[in-house]
Amino acid sequence: MKLADIRKIAIRKHTRIRFPLKNGMECVIDERGVALVPALKAPPDFDLEDEFAGASTFTMEPVVPPGTRNTPKPLTVAREALAAMAGDSAGAAPAHDEHEDE
Repeated sequence: MKLADIRKIAIRKHTRIRFPLKNGMECVIDERGVALVPALKAPPDFDLEDEFAGASTFTMEPVVPPGTRNTPKPLTVAREALAAMAGDSAGAAPAHDEHEDE
């Protein structure tokens, strides 16, 4: 599972996905699939893909319009559950039949 897979999940499910970095900061993948590190003040001295590979828990926060009642609560998921979601979304692509016209 790569960071790009999680970006696709965030876009498809219209959610923000957060995970902690080893240096104490946090990465947020927004509903547009953009990876952000809000606390970053200078060019990073780390590789976000490597940090993602080391993360074991993720928080999924549904994005809802302002003023919506009964907003869903953030959900904490393990890497395995996120990998299953990534596998499900990859399998959701339409299948193409390879048939020649006779």
